[in-house]
Order: sequence, then structure tokens, then C-alpha cells
Amino acid sequence: MYEKLCEPTAYQKEIKLYAGHGATELSERIANVLHLQLQGLTLNQFANGEIYARFMESVRGDEVFFIQSIAGKNVNDLLMETLIVADAASRASAASFTAVIPHYGYARQDRKASSREPITARLVANLLEAAGVDRIITVDLHSGQIQGFFDIPVTHLTALYLFGDYFKKKDFDWNNTVVVSPDMGRAKVAKKLSDYLGCEVAIAHKSRPKHNAAEVMGIIGNIKGKTCIINDDMIDTAGTLVGSITKLKEMGAGDIYVSATHGVFSGEAISRLENAPIVECVVTDAIPCPVANTPGSKIKSITVAETVANCIYNVYTNHSVSESGAGNSEM
Repeated sequence: MYEKLCEPTAYQKEIKLYAGHGATELSERIANVLHLQLQGLTLNQFANGEIYARFMESVRGDEVFFIQSIAGKNVNDLLMETLIVADAASRASAASFTAVIPHYGYARQDRKASSREPITARLVANLLEAAGVDRIITVDLHSGQIQGFFDIPVTHLTALYLFGDYFKKKDFDWNNTVVVSPDMGRAKVAKKLSDYLGCEVAIAHKSRPKHNAAEVMGIIGNIKGKTCIINDDMIDTAGTLVGSITKLKEMGAGDIYVSATHGVFSGEAISRLENAPIVECVVTDAIPCPVANTPGSKIKSITVAETVANCIYNVYTNHSVSESGAGNSEM
């Protein structure tokens, strides 16, 4: 299916795949799906912490795809790494530079919830464009409106149906299963997942007195004695999530499963989840998690490699064809 990526025609620019420090394992999986090799890219830091980047071969006239999740303790370094690599590609005369960002950092700050606050999701978008990024591929943004912060094409992928397929393999009684939205903002997404699985939906009603803290006020829907699947886009400290789990248990919920695209897992998040009254917590490999899928751990991981690889293939083939006016854009 992807063989022609390795053998570009005279009408197609060559595709080159690079990995940042934020998604090395996922980058390898994506490269394997596409039957490509990750190309050479030097990424170092000077003694004072400044980042250095250099492509190890020419990228002149090539379609460059740089895979980087912007998350973790070194989130700011990973953001700067992405900006610097984009600048290097632009100055090396790459035909285009696509930033593949499975986790888009600073996405939670997407509006002014209070006076004198920044809209940092917009700031990051401006920085990426200023650095020379031509396209963005990302997975499950904290809110879809972030796409509107860009003046360049944004492909917004979702892992929702990967989770759906994962849970479909479980031996659940779907008449006795409910998908739980962790807040009102995720209600539509929870409804999509419940429709896909053929089960009911419930919504947790919360108040958020400060960042990384929330209080569950109640649950809208029937969860008593039912298997509950909590679906979210991100788990940071897991404090809010464990609060929701505790509330569900108090209201008589049966087995509880958790799914989230981005396992950021800051602070004590992993230990909180391991000790929480859940069967398992499923995340994607958009952000590396060292304990995922290890024996005895409740944290499981599924890969978004094929989903992202399919998108890269489509972007590359369609872009090459549209510029050359030749070839077949169909997969």
C-alpha cells in the first residue's frame, strides 16, 4: 500500500521522516507502517541549555515530516526543538515542513476564562507558523476551536474509534454498559463513543475552583451496577479523574474502565491510577508511558501509529500530485 513512498517518481518530491525527543517510539512505529526509515537528525543542547538541530543529509526540495509530542517535564524544550527543526528545514530549502504533533502542548489555554490570562494555544500556533511550519497533523486537540488559530492546514485526527475497537474486544454486556463523560465539554464525544459501542451515556457535572483541581457535583444518567467507561482527551495529575471514579463508586457503579488519548501523567498520576478502584486505564502512545502494558500495571497503551501513518501518506501523495499535476491521489 505504501510502497511508492520509498520509490518516488519524477513527478513526486521525496518524503523524509524525522523524530524529535518527544515521540521516539511512536515515530519508529509510524516509519514501520510506511515502510520508511527515520532519517538522520542531530538534536543536542549546548551547555547553557540552548537547543541545536541539524539535518544529516540534504532536504532540498523534499517533503519533511517531523514527529514530536509536546508534553512532559521538558515540554518547553520539546516546543523549542520543534520550532528550531522547522527553521532548519526552511533554511535548507525543504519543499514543505509538516509538524506531526500527536499531543499539542498548551492546548488547555485556548480561551480567556478569566481576565488578564493568555491564550497560549494561539501563541503556540503563531510560533509554529513563524518558524516555517507548513502543515500540522495532530490527535485529539483539547478543543476543536484550536484549528482556527492557524492560517495553515491542520489535520485533526481522533483516537476515539481506536478506543471503541479496543473495548469491543472485551466481553461486555453492552445493555449494562455506559460511557461516562468526565465533564459537560466532553459530552458530544462520549455520545459518539456510546453510539459506536451501542450503549448508554452519562455525564459527570463538575466545578473547577482552580487549575488541576475539580469537584464532582453529580452524575447525569444511570450508572448503578453498570460497567462504566470514562473517556477523556487527557490525564494530567489524575486528581480530577480519581475524584470522578470515587463519585461513580459511591453512586453504585460496577467495573470502571478509563480511556484517554493523552496520558501526560504528571506528579503522582500513575500511582493514583494504580491505586484507584478501576479495572484498567487505556491511553495511546502519543505520549510515552514507561509503565504501560507492563505486568501487573492497570495502565494499558494502544498505538495511533497506523492512524497517523495513513494521514501522512494522504498528505504526501495529495500534496505531491496537486503540485505536479500528475499521478493518482487515491490510496
